[in-house]
Amino acid sequence: MSIGPAGHVARSTIRPYPETARRAPRRTPARTFLHTADGVRIDAVYEPGTAGDLVFVVAHGFTGDADRPHVRRIAEAFARYGAVVTFSFRGHGASGGRSTVGDREVLDLAAAVGWARGFGHARVVTVGFSMGGSVVLRHAALYGPDGDGRTDAVVSVSSPARWYYRGTAPMRRLHWLVMRPAGRLVGRYGFRTRIHHRDWDPVPLSPVEAVARIAPTPLLVVHGDRDGYFPLDHPRMLAEAAGDHGELWLEPGMGHAEHASGEELLRRIGDWAAARAG
Repeated sequence: MSIGPAGHVARSTIRPYPETARRAPRRTPARTFLHTADGVRIDAVYEPGTAGDLVFVVAHGFTGDADRPHVRRIAEAFARYGAVVTFSFRGHGASGGRSTVGDREVLDLAAAVGWARGFGHARVVTVGFSMGGSVVLRHAALYGPDGDGRTDAVVSVSSPARWYYRGTAPMRRLHWLVMRPAGRLVGRYGFRTRIHHRDWDPVPLSPVEAVARIAPTPLLVVHGDRDGYFPLDHPRMLAEAAGDHGELWLEPGMGHAEHASGEELLRRIGDWAAARAG
């Protein structure tokens, strides 16, 4: 389930067009299957939004997909600020492959970011929720500010800081879902999520390790003080590792990930992204 040796990422087969910086962004919707660097087909949706050269690439949480109502709601909120790309991680929805719960999903995000730039957008913001929140952090660290799959700003919502956390009941249930054959059957038929049966080998870069490598790309960490999955030591660890280039919002009364992200919070995230992304 590894993306390769430490410090190396295979590049996506999706490439920006060379004339991207000179042409106006596309103004019509699109849907297609992208092909990741390791050959997985990823279902992706492009919506042109209202105006400008900004595009949001939204990375959903575990058991989500591009067609889930909560993902569509988030896309609609960000469309007020620019174009939006949503996609289904491997093993989710109409995408191929099997979920590696945050490891090779970095390749899925890289393909989506490259596709977004190919529509003529000069500024790309990645916004991830829960598992997707950990993926946007690792993606920004591994692809760097000058890479083909680079992003111009990163927003991580409800992300874990470290792997294998089992300190809450929801996370113990999630580990059963991922690690046990019976759990993977529940994932496939109950949550429409196909989960890989192999353990990580090697263990991928953790979110807190990734955060220290993101600078100078602007970073926003968002976390609810009623998150039932990851308590507040997780966002605080991420913020401490980020140092001066990161910003932490602890949201009173907020729960976990997409379902807990209200319209007012999404508006503030949109404002932050528009101001910080280049």
